[in-house]
Amino acid sequence: MVLAVLLGIPLGVLLLLTAPDGLTPRRVVHQVLGAFVNVGRSVPFIVLLVLVAPVTRLVTGTTIGSTATIVPLTIAAVPFFARLVEASLREVAPGKVEAARSMGASTGQIVRVVLLPEARPGLVAAATVTLVALISYSAMAGAIGGGGLGDFAIRHGYQRFDTGVTVAVVVVLLVMVQMLQSAGDRLARRLAHR
Repeated sequence: MVLAVLLGIPLGVLLLLTAPDGLTPRRVVHQVLGAFVNVGRSVPFIVLLVLVAPVTRLVTGTTIGSTATIVPLTIAAVPFFARLVEASLREVAPGKVEAARSMGASTGQIVRVVLLPEARPGLVAAATVTLVALISYSAMAGAIGGGGLGDFAIRHGYQRFDTGVTVAVVVVLLVMVQMLQSAGDRLARRLAHR
């Protein structure tokens, strides 16, 4: 999630800035970034795990285990989060951006002082949605030896025909998701200044 935020926020900002109606329109750059994000979001995660195995091996030295799953999880999460960041930034009132621009603020200042602070509730909501998706993805990674709860459910529940273990893992995942979603919603509401 940390990597998704660190890489996804700049990518989302670039998507917004380079859009035809953005602060610094760059049609070709926007199309290339948009294509990268759309491709990244459209590949099913289980397929992505297999597709990026050579990259995973190059980065981590292996394709099995919880450390190895960081690479495909990051590759899946960054475009997903970037698109949500772009949508959150688009929700900032255009009048606030225009006011900053009319006062002589640079593009960087508008991003740092207007867009990101004003979009904080949306960014927190986007991070929450991404984190919930990552929990789902990490459970899928367990199907190919990625470790974690998914691996536990497959090896100790499904392969041993122990439905109780599988159900227990599902309950744990549901509780985790509910707790994270509630915490994210509360933080987003607290940051909203309406």
